[in-house]
Amino acid sequence: MSAPLLETLDLSIAFGRVQAVRDVSFVVPRGGSYGIVGESGSGKSTVLRAISGLNTEWSGRILLDGTSLPPRRDRAFHRRVQMVFQDPYGSLHPRQTIGRQLAEPVAIHRLPDGEARILAVMEQVGLVPALRFRYPHQLSGGQRQRVAIARALLLEPELLLLDEPTSALDVSVQAEILNLLMRLRRERGLTYVLVSHDIAVVATLCDRLGVMHDGALLEELTLGELQAGRTRTSYAAQLLEAAAGS
Repeated sequence: MSAPLLETLDLSIAFGRVQAVRDVSFVVPRGGSYGIVGESGSGKSTVLRAISGLNTEWSGRILLDGTSLPPRRDRAFHRRVQMVFQDPYGSLHPRQTIGRQLAEPVAIHRLPDGEARILAVMEQVGLVPALRFRYPHQLSGGQRQRVAIARALLLEPELLLLDEPTSALDVSVQAEILNLLMRLRRERGLTYVLVSHDIAVVATLCDRLGVMHDGALLEELTLGELQAGRTRTSYAAQLLEAAAGS
């Protein structure tokens, strides 16, 4: 049996005396989609930042394709793993055109056929070429998130880390972005790790999910168990009840 694409083993993260993440372990098979749900402050985004290399202060193990990752990542890692953030406006440079921001990763990684690559990925995420000449403030929230997704896809990663990718968007635009992410996963054979407080978003995108509370991974559920409401902890049951009532 081949190694999973991503695995965390006893991942723990502290900020001073605050233990933000405690002994979190989960496995994501290649081509799979794993969701992490929980309230604000549960530690779910902190886990994602450690996997991405943005947070280098952690203990335990993070493995990519069976190989342990060091706290500081090299350029080759970022070719394989990319992150899409919650706030597309905050993740884009306000004084650079969209074209320049898409060209930057192409130049850093010395990728061939940069212009053709940029146009192809813009088309794939539903952006017309003319938007290259605009600035982030001239785009809608949905367009900005499509730019963020396009920028991540330029390096042809295997794994996308999605940190609340739809929470800053209107409900109708959320559905468009979720449909886009589902299509991209199919077309590119991508593996996803999605962090969200919204169980409906996780149920749309993920095969399996982990429920986090107070820094710990309380339980894991398959999509079938989630849809049937078969939880093993009272906290997870409360989350489902709250989602059903919202």
